[in-house]
Amino acid sequence: MTDTPDPLPAREDPGSAEAAGLYGRAINAIGVIFAIGILASAGILFLEVILRYGLNRPTIWAHEMVIFLNAAAFVFGGLYVAARDAHIRVVLIYDQLSGRLRRIFNVVISIVCALSSAAFAAAMWTSVARAVWTPAGDIRFETTGSAWDPPTPGLLKLFLFVVLILLAIQFTILAINYARGKGQ
Repeated sequence: MTDTPDPLPAREDPGSAEAAGLYGRAINAIGVIFAIGILASAGILFLEVILRYGLNRPTIWAHEMVIFLNAAAFVFGGLYVAARDAHIRVVLIYDQLSGRLRRIFNVVISIVCALSSAAFAAAMWTSVARAVWTPAGDIRFETTGSAWDPPTPGLLKLFLFVVLILLAIQFTILAINYARGKGQ
C-alpha cells in the first residue's frame, strides 16, 4: 500500500449568480474572450522578447497591444465580477446578518452600485466624446502618439463607458431579483 496523496478535487466553475439572470449568464460567457486576450498578451510579450533580444528586431506594436488587451480585460473584470456576484463585501458584518436582513442589504448594495455606475458613466461622457469625435463631429479616435499610434486610448474610454452602462444594468437586475427573493 502506497501513501500517495489524493489528487485535488476538480473545482466546478460556479458561473454567474442566479440573481444576475440571463444577462449575467451572457456576461459570464463573454468573459472567455477577455481571458483569451490575456493569454494572447503573454504570447505577444514572448514573441517580443525573442524578436528584441534573440533577433535584434523589436516591434513597435507589442507593448501597446499588451497594454490594450490587459486594460480591456481589467475593465471588463468589474462587469464579470458583478455578474458572478463575487464583488468585495465586508463579511465581518454581512455574514452576521439574518436571511431577511441580508436580502435587504443585497438590494440596497445593488441599488447604490447601479446608481454609482450610472453616475460614473454620465461623468465620463465628456471625456468619451473628446476621445471619439473631432470638434467638427467626425469620428476620429484618440491615439497614443507613439510610432505605431493606435487608437487604443479612444477605444478604451469608449469601452469603459459602455461597460459602466452595462454594469448599471446588471446591478439593477440584481437589485430587482434580490427584492423578489431570487438567488438568496
